[in-house]
Amino acid sequence: MTERAGSASVKQAGKQNEAAGSGARPASNENYLLVSAFGSPGRSPLVALSRRISDCGCNVVEARVATLGNELSVLVLAQGAWDAIAKLENALARLDRDGELRLTHFRTSARQPQATLLPYVVEVIAADKPGVLFQLADFFERQSISIEQLHSTRYRAMQTGADMLSAQLTIGIPNTTHIAALRDDFLEFCDGLNLDAIMDPMKF
Repeated sequence: MTERAGSASVKQAGKQNEAAGSGARPASNENYLLVSAFGSPGRSPLVALSRRISDCGCNVVEARVATLGNELSVLVLAQGAWDAIAKLENALARLDRDGELRLTHFRTSARQPQATLLPYVVEVIAADKPGVLFQLADFFERQSISIEQLHSTRYRAMQTGADMLSAQLTIGIPNTTHIAALRDDFLEFCDGLNLDAIMDPMKF
């Protein structure tokens, strides 16, 4: 009787451990593929990528499209089951061999929530000169502040014809940061470089 009871206990414990282990596994669709593509504006990479993502049974989680120079760039995060992502990788390899687009892709994971970061928006306008973006990025890095998004462009002022730089940044400020002190340091930094800038909390 004791041996049977012990055997039953072992079997029951094994089932519990197996159930706990299976519960810890990620969902079958929690597989991600990051894809970047470049092509001519007349033949958008977005159409080719989104078609193959859909055909392979995957979903677009995030996407970015931008025209830089004479190239249209597309950045897509696709999500799907393991076999669907593998199928998408093969489809992208065939598309890359066609030579119409320049493609790179690799597996990644979902971004974890950043509850300790405060989203702020920074806008900068200045006379265009080498090193401005580097100095901005370096300032925030030294403050342990992440740059989540950046859009910058160069343009010519209508009134004077001077070359100008316009940059919009979304940053993540640690919630332990003293915001007023950071804003003072940032504005002092901008004054030293003759940059016109603002830093405000993101409005949702």
